[in-house]
Amino acid sequence: MEMRAFFNMDSQSNFLISNVEVDPSRSPFIQDRLKVYYESNSISDMKQLVQELKLNDTTYKVICLNKMDIDQTKKIHHPERRQIEREIGLVIDGEPDLDHPDVVFGLIHINGRWYFGKHTISESIWRHHLHKPNSYSTALSTRVARAVSNIAVPHTEGIRAIDPCCGIGTVVIEALSMGIDIVGRDIKPLVCKGARENIAYFGLNGTVTLGPISEVTEYYDVAIIDLPYNLYTHISREEQFDIIKQARRIAKQVVIITIETIDDLLEKADFKISDRCIAKKQLFKRQILLCE
Repeated sequence: MEMRAFFNMDSQSNFLISNVEVDPSRSPFIQDRLKVYYESNSISDMKQLVQELKLNDTTYKVICLNKMDIDQTKKIHHPERRQIEREIGLVIDGEPDLDHPDVVFGLIHINGRWYFGKHTISESIWRHHLHKPNSYSTALSTRVARAVSNIAVPHTEGIRAIDPCCGIGTVVIEALSMGIDIVGRDIKPLVCKGARENIAYFGLNGTVTLGPISEVTEYYDVAIIDLPYNLYTHISREEQFDIIKQARRIAKQVVIITIETIDDLLEKADFKISDRCIAKKQLFKRQILLCE
């Protein structure tokens, strides 16, 4: 679902080719990105192409990314990968630096075709947010919260978001760390205080206000709502519908996380579900719904 939000398509394989450029560190599921400069049918043809690179004073290294099977292409074993890296690296007009290069180039073979370009490896930023000063056992995992933020706001420019039932701020933290313009809100004073402390703990700047969603007066491009639940926050179907109805009022698009099937309530509030998935944690399941 996150892949579809980013790229307007998905892949059943372990790679995807797209013209959409996404920072791989945004996603908890993307491992690497190769910004393709050249492609060819053979290493000898690729050597001719990379000679066009003029790096001047920029240092570089080349790595072959075929460390595992990629779609139908079997992995290339370590000695052969090193040989390929040397062959390509030696024809580049620049200064190689295997330890601290200014730029890392990647080379990958997929289904009979070679691709060469700038390589970026993903940093698992969401892992840094696992341990917060304040936490709830029922809160979304940081990994799911990051994916949900990306589903809601795949492209950040000019988009304003709100999490009006933000709890301790798990979604807000992930969104803020990716440069998403988002505010949080909750009806419980102590929860708001905890969310603010969590946001500050990670050096982020964000706003969390106190009050129900019914008192939100501004209009947003998207709202992210993890419908409240647990022994201490049990809400009725009527209360669920009121939150959904208020979400319809304050946002053009809404991503809803729910442990119950609420399709009828969404239809009643004049929402259409444009995409959906299930997030599982052992036997516990959450539905993630993109509504417009």
